[in-house]
Amino acid sequence: MNILITGGAGYIGSHVVRLLSFDKSVKVTVIDNLCGGDFDSVSVLREFFSENSFTFIKLDLSEFSKVQELFEAHTFDAVIHFAAHLQVGESVQKPIKYYMNNTINTTHLIAMCEKYGINKFVFSSTAAVYGEPTQMPITESTPTNPINPYGMSKLMSEHVLEDTAKANEDFKYVILRYFNVAGASTDNSLGECHIPETHLIPLIVHAAIGKRDKIMMFGDDYPTLDGSCMRDYVHVEDLASAHIKALEYLANGNESDIFNCGYGHGYSVKEVIDTIKKVSEVDFKVEVAPRREGDPAELVADSTKIKAKMGWTPKYDDLELICTSALTWEKTR
Repeated sequence: MNILITGGAGYIGSHVVRLLSFDKSVKVTVIDNLCGGDFDSVSVLREFFSENSFTFIKLDLSEFSKVQELFEAHTFDAVIHFAAHLQVGESVQKPIKYYMNNTINTTHLIAMCEKYGINKFVFSSTAAVYGEPTQMPITESTPTNPINPYGMSKLMSEHVLEDTAKANEDFKYVILRYFNVAGASTDNSLGECHIPETHLIPLIVHAAIGKRDKIMMFGDDYPTLDGSCMRDYVHVEDLASAHIKALEYLANGNESDIFNCGYGHGYSVKEVIDTIKKVSEVDFKVEVAPRREGDPAELVADSTKIKAKMGWTPKYDDLELICTSALTWEKTR
């Protein structure tokens, strides 16, 4: 199988590429504009592949003519699409940037797939499409109601996929709606390094290793057990394995579908802080700040569907393991 992976040098994409390296029948082409981090994952990934089974091309999806040239020059069996902007706050300030990249570039990519007969498409989506849901845990049938341009830009791309599949019966997709992805690879070869970093666990780890002088906790008066927000944290290697399952699902001739990716239970911000204090043995400073607008009290996935229909079996559902892997990664990179 010859697979095109957009954004394959990024955090989640690189972990999926790493898993694909174990299948010697797979050839991977990664395109990435390398705008999202300060870690050279490409050189690490090359080491896992034989000479002719891994290709990297520095390319932005907005370069439509070059993207088309790529499709003309290669025969791909499937596309896994990660490349996107992902900062919620920035999306509110710069909505056009998000719609141009996350929606328009995705639409062009889907158009190239249809034009060149690539009928298997795995899409990296987000729980942000649900907005502030009133039911918990969140199922795939929970109404979508994004509250920021990031979530809306992803939901619009989902609609493009759905409508394309309705018009073209050969075109099949899997949409994976991520909850809170965290941690680093268990062999410490890959990890999270966004610029700027906005995710909770790496920010707390930065406080533990002295890269930050404190960590801010936004709100301690939510209607949860300890007053802080609850989130469903899923280890990045478990999420990566869901993409492999999605490829298998499509290769087996199954119909297009949407799946939540989470463990089905949440941890509070205070629990995450306490866990990182425990594994790091550092009592870093924590300050409580006012709630951020739009932060729901709890976001937890119902992962029944992906487990039942795709046989996804998480291996790393352990907050201490997730935090330790993130800490080890930050200490050694």
